[in-house]
Amino acid sequence: MEKRSIFNHRLLPYALLLPQIVITLVFFYWPASQAVWQSFLLQDAFGLSTAFIWFENYVDLFSQPEYYRTIATTLVFSATVAVLSLSIALLLATQADKQLKGAGIYRTLLIWPYAVAPAVAGVLWVFMLHPSLGVLARGLRNMGIDWNPLLNGDHAVILIVLAAAWKQISYNFLFFLAGLQSIPKSVLEAAAIDGARPMRRFWTVTFPLLTPTIFFLIVVNIVYAFFDTFGIIDAMTGGGPAKATETLVYKVYLDGLLGGNLGSSAAQSVMLMIIVIGLTAIQFRYVERKVTY
Repeated sequence: MEKRSIFNHRLLPYALLLPQIVITLVFFYWPASQAVWQSFLLQDAFGLSTAFIWFENYVDLFSQPEYYRTIATTLVFSATVAVLSLSIALLLATQADKQLKGAGIYRTLLIWPYAVAPAVAGVLWVFMLHPSLGVLARGLRNMGIDWNPLLNGDHAVILIVLAAAWKQISYNFLFFLAGLQSIPKSVLEAAAIDGARPMRRFWTVTFPLLTPTIFFLIVVNIVYAFFDTFGIIDAMTGGGPAKATETLVYKVYLDGLLGGNLGSSAAQSVMLMIIVIGLTAIQFRYVERKVTY
């Protein structure tokens, strides 16, 4: 029997939706429209003079070789963070789903890092892997690895990837654990009776039933890596050394707030929004085909 919500007045559903619609319009669509408009303008750093220049900001942006390097850095960074955080979170969730003594404490400890602010997470990893003071850095040097993220761009990228992935593992862990606990135990028991070993049961039964959760987390993690890692990068490397860790969202900040080039910064934010929307559309178009509902 179909269940439907019955409201006493036909305007009540719209009244309930109104606060969310207002918040979305004020904090998303209005700033986005302002960014699009400002990307067609040429302004001084103080906003005292403005000129409408059409697409010159975009033409100038795509004539800069460093912008393509920033796009490549962002794509590699976001893909690595997503894969690393999802893989580790899935591994931890499968272990936490087992009948273990003290499993509740184990799960609680795995959730805690999600409460850490991005800048704080960045500072923690800087202290652990600082070339002079870091405990982990000292161990790397003892192994013969000349670890120095202050001067080596590759080391700096590895550092921010580790911090960003660690920060996101707890979020992914929550959803994976909920997804694993929603899988009927009878299905797994039937597979075990048929002679399927634990690894085979995971890849043929558990993993396909987790694909809706995995698909959702892929989309969320890509958006996280593109936008929410700003605080980590700012606290750890500031985009350096030699712009090796400069992502698209951090370049918007550098050129707009610090560089005073408001028109170019607005054009970059519009391109960033288009890239994220495009990647999300591609995921819904192709990745969702593999999802088992």
